[in-house]
Amino acid sequence: MRLAWLACTALFAGPLGAQDHGGHGAPPAAKAQEMDHCAMGHLPPEQCPPKEGTERGEANHSGHGGARGMEQDKPKMPGMDHSSHGASPDKTVPGAAPEDAVPPRALEGPRHAADAIWGAEAMAPARATLARENGGFRTGMVMVERLEARIPADGGEDGYLWDAQAFYGGDINRFVLKTEGEGAFGGSLENAEAQALYSRAIGPFFDLQAGIRIDDAPDTRAHLVAGIQGLAPYMFELDAALFLSTKGDLTARIEAEYDQRITQLLIVQPRIEVELSAQDIPERGIGAGLTTIEPGVRLRYEFLREFAPYLGIEYEARTGRTADIARAAGEDPDGLKLLIGLRAWF
Repeated sequence: MRLAWLACTALFAGPLGAQDHGGHGAPPAAKAQEMDHCAMGHLPPEQCPPKEGTERGEANHSGHGGARGMEQDKPKMPGMDHSSHGASPDKTVPGAAPEDAVPPRALEGPRHAADAIWGAEAMAPARATLARENGGFRTGMVMVERLEARIPADGGEDGYLWDAQAFYGGDINRFVLKTEGEGAFGGSLENAEAQALYSRAIGPFFDLQAGIRIDDAPDTRAHLVAGIQGLAPYMFELDAALFLSTKGDLTARIEAEYDQRITQLLIVQPRIEVELSAQDIPERGIGAGLTTIEPGVRLRYEFLREFAPYLGIEYEARTGRTADIARAAGEDPDGLKLLIGLRAWF
C-alpha cells in the first residue's frame, strides 16, 4: 500500500512534501500537475497521506465532500471564527429578531417624507383620499335574517315571524336599525319592535351598541338599549342586549347562531334565543327570571349568497314564573314548530 501511494504521488503531485512557489507564472499544463487531487476528492482516502494535526486513528473524511472537505481542512487563524458569517440566524435563540422585524433606521426619518418635496398643503388632500379609500369609506347593507312561516306541530294556529337589520357607516362608527316581530296569519300581532342604535367598534370582532327601542305590540312602550354584537370565538354570531323601559322594567335578550357548511351552498344553522326579566311584568305575561328559551336548527340552500330559502324546526318554551302565568291563562307554555323561510340580503 505504501508503494502504491508513493507511485500515485509521484505521478500526480511530484515529490512528497515539495512546495513549488515558482509556478505562479507557469503555463496551465504545469499548474494542472500541481493540483492536490486528494483534497479535491479525486483519489480514495486510503491513497492519500494523513493531514497534519490529525490524531492517530482519527478518520480523514476530507475527500468525501469535495469542496466542503477543502473548507474543513483550511487552517484557522487564532482567535478568529468566520464559520457563522454566511450562516442564517438561529431563530430559536431567545430574543432573536424575526425576519420581518423593522430595522430601527426605517423609523428615523420624518413621518411624512413627501412634505419635504411637495409641501404639507399639497400632500394633505392626498393623504385624506388614501385614508378614505382604504378603510374610511362608508357602506351599507340590509339583512333579512329570518322571514318565515311557523307551523305548530300540535296543529295549532299557523303564524309568521320576521327578523331583519340594516346598517350604514364605516368600519368604526355605524347607524344600525333592527326590527323583529311575530303574529298569527289572519290575526293580530303578538309582538313587534324596532331599534335605532349607534354602533361603535370596540375590537376586531365586536361592536358596542346603544340607542332606543320602540314596541308597537302588545302595547306601545319605549326602551333604552345597550348591548354588544359580533363574532365570538369558534365563529358563533352573538347578539346580546339589555332593555330598560320607560316604566322601569329591565329585560335582556341573548341570541347566538352558528353556520356549519355541509357544502358551499348547503348550510346548517343551529340557533338559540334566551330572554330574561329582572321583575314580573303582568301586563305582558312575563315573570321574573328566565322567561323564554327557543333552540332551533335551520337548513338553508344558497341559490345565491343573497338568496337562501330554508327549512327548520324550533322548540319554544316559556319557563319559570312565565310558564306559570301562561298555564293560568289556559295557554300551552311550550311547543314544537316547523319552519319554512327565507334569508336574504342586499
